[in-house]
Amino acid sequence: MGVHLYLSMIPEALIASMLTPEEFGVYYAVGSEKKSRGQAIFFEIDPDFRHPELAIDEGIRRCVPHPDGRPKNSIYITVYRALERVPMDAIGNLYLVTQDGRVLGLEGTALNIPEDTGGLHLYQEIAPVHPLIVSTLGPKAFYDLIVKNPISLLTLPAVCFAELRLGELAHNPEYGSVGDLPYPNIDHLRQCLTDLSSKEVHTKMVDRLSSAAFPYRMLKSGIFLGNTEKLLFFPIPSQEELRAKHYQWWRSANM
Repeated sequence: MGVHLYLSMIPEALIASMLTPEEFGVYYAVGSEKKSRGQAIFFEIDPDFRHPELAIDEGIRRCVPHPDGRPKNSIYITVYRALERVPMDAIGNLYLVTQDGRVLGLEGTALNIPEDTGGLHLYQEIAPVHPLIVSTLGPKAFYDLIVKNPISLLTLPAVCFAELRLGELAHNPEYGSVGDLPYPNIDHLRQCLTDLSSKEVHTKMVDRLSSAAFPYRMLKSGIFLGNTEKLLFFPIPSQEELRAKHYQWWRSANM
């Protein structure tokens, strides 16, 4: 059995495991005696990746089968500042796992970052911090603002975030229909979006204590991961493709 390296975003951690990504997703989301079930988001990492401040070789050495032959589920290498220490060139596929263990793998690209098509934006930062943010900026400009070319004292060395759908609120935050938007305290969200049009700021925090988990069905385009060197984009398939090719995941994500 080989050993895989996984960079978890919920919670942030670097983990060695003998499980395949699909097996690890089920284990990590559904849980064991020590962990309750819940959404999981993780990247597979190049198994040759090493960092002088991380005991990766020791973690791999300890990742051995149980006496009865069962594979080792996980060895935690670090739960502190994991994301910022992994270069983008070592990042493999992204896996989105529903709370009942349905796994969807997504390939990343440094090309074809979604263009800003106008309107307002809603971003759920996932790691290393996870506030809910509204912004006038598209995904690339938002990443630039908080990582690449910050203009404030609040900066991050790396970030993982998702853009979530706003529906009519993206263009008419005051009177637009809420539709199927599941966000709590929708009046507060409307006010935050409205404030962006009347103040000389590009971002506004909606919830500083927001959970890093979010409804997958609300993804607008995909997941973004970047540090000061590079931004990667992991596009999610269309609803039609998800229904046709990944029905069990799509059905679970919409429950």
